[in-house]
Amino acid sequence: MSLNRSEKQAVIEEVTGLAAKAQTLVMAEYRGITVADMTKLRNDARSKGVTLSVLKNTLARRAVAGSAFEIVGEQMTGPLIYGFSVDATAAAKVVADFAKTNDKLVIRGGAYGGKSLDVAGVKALASIPSKDVLLAQLCGLLMSPISRTAVVLGALAAKKGGGADAAPAESAPAEAAAA
Repeated sequence: MSLNRSEKQAVIEEVTGLAAKAQTLVMAEYRGITVADMTKLRNDARSKGVTLSVLKNTLARRAVAGSAFEIVGEQMTGPLIYGFSVDATAAAKVVADFAKTNDKLVIRGGAYGGKSLDVAGVKALASIPSKDVLLAQLCGLLMSPISRTAVVLGALAAKKGGGADAAPAESAPAEAAAA
């Protein structure tokens, strides 16, 4: 079924809006995937904030013209599914995880930060932990010296005979001698 001119313009405007908000674009060839598997992929993508679209390549090229994703225009050939995500790693993770379990989905490339990504680049982007995990790791690194210091001070206090409880007992004889 062919789209008329106004429908094509609506698709271009929608994808242009997606490209303007997105940080990452991932392209994958979906030839041979069953409808059930495609539905599973779309549901997984939707739950992670990724927009997957099957588009005519000429419309996709027109939609990304002038955006950071224009650099991959030459790679837009064949039956492709386009994944746009605001989160830098979400689209790459969704497509790469699905490609691990379904060999019919073949990652073709993508773009991030105005740079073209090959298959290895998309997989590398997918292997980066999420923002929440990275923040938790950073907090752990920042807390590590503090917690080590607290452990050492606690061990020293225990070695000297109780830490805070020892100080009043030592000062009591000194007060008695002064009186």
